[in-house]
Amino acid sequence: MPGKYSWKKRTILFLISQCITLFGSQIVQMAIVWYVTLRTDSGIWVAAFSVCSSLPQFFVSFPGGVLADRYSRKFLIIAADALIAAVTLLMILFLPYITAEPLLLSVLLILSVIRSAGAGIQTPAVNAVLPQLVPAEQLMRFNGINAAMQSVVQFSAPAAAAVLLTAGSLRSTLTVDLLTAVLGIGVLAGIPLSGQQKITTESHVLSDMGSGIRYAASSHPIRTLLILYSLFVFLTVPAGYLSGLLVSRVYGDTYWYLTAVELAGFGGMLAGGLLMSFTEGFRSRRHTLTAGLTMFGAMAVCMGACRQFVLYLAFMALYGIALTAVQTVLTTMLQSKTDTAMQGRVFGLMSSLYSACYPLGMVLFGPLADIVPLQGIMILSGIALILTAAAAFRSPHLD
Repeated sequence: MPGKYSWKKRTILFLISQCITLFGSQIVQMAIVWYVTLRTDSGIWVAAFSVCSSLPQFFVSFPGGVLADRYSRKFLIIAADALIAAVTLLMILFLPYITAEPLLLSVLLILSVIRSAGAGIQTPAVNAVLPQLVPAEQLMRFNGINAAMQSVVQFSAPAAAAVLLTAGSLRSTLTVDLLTAVLGIGVLAGIPLSGQQKITTESHVLSDMGSGIRYAASSHPIRTLLILYSLFVFLTVPAGYLSGLLVSRVYGDTYWYLTAVELAGFGGMLAGGLLMSFTEGFRSRRHTLTAGLTMFGAMAVCMGACRQFVLYLAFMALYGIALTAVQTVLTTMLQSKTDTAMQGRVFGLMSSLYSACYPLGMVLFGPLADIVPLQGIMILSGIALILTAAAAFRSPHLD
């Protein structure tokens, strides 16, 4: 009987290890952005840090996916965490000796680039590990558990970063990240992972990247899912990432309003993860995906049309539930429809698409919101999401 449940124990320990390291990473990410914002009050520096925290991941994720198919995914995750931890340790040691502000900002910028590149190696490997651990019929449930655990981390990390920066310093905040990295690596190192099919042929990384693109393009289900994911990320920007801007313009620019919106969104994401872990959605994953996209779009329309803050918070919570449901079912469908030997490349491609579509949406919708009302942009993006759901429902490749 203990052997029957051994895969569950290994899976939970793996998810815990990733949540520990994610918690530290999120704290540092928030702390660096806030630190730079308060020290410089410069939009150029803030924009530079935003680009450096996402663009390297875009370039590294797909090659990182190739590495995840070539080598031990466990080793890659540990190596990426160890690299980031080593760079963080160097920053902690030399920080007291860096007194010139331009030099300090430049060093923090380099730290952000390295952390983003490490995430580009780590993320495809993490997504590819779950199918090694979890039986196919349990993937949706454990992806839901993973989503719920990550929502808790993302909810608590900003508050922890604020407390650490207020009570201590940037150096003490970096120390917490170092400790979580060591703890996460320690947990993961003790977990046996098996079942990975590695690339056995002698080939160049570029050749393997090309074979990954050809594989994704030639598979109707995978190609359809990646296109849906790209549209989903792009159309999430107005109602999701620009929600703070809408709240400040419509309801008021107080911290209470902005905090309440964040709480509602993360609360919804947590509820969505728990819902998917307990119910696994509808019997048909295509119907679950369609329902999630439809609800997601409908909530975007409602938030754009709403004028009462309490209702807006309710819509944001439902928006968070739909967001987690869509992400969970998309990830599960990709995991179940991708050959084991191609998992790293497909999820590397998925991570690269996110790193491209999110900034693209910000570049388009951000400036557009200064020209036309943001409410209208949110409503139109919601309608586009509902149309995307209709296309997904009609697709014969998602069954």
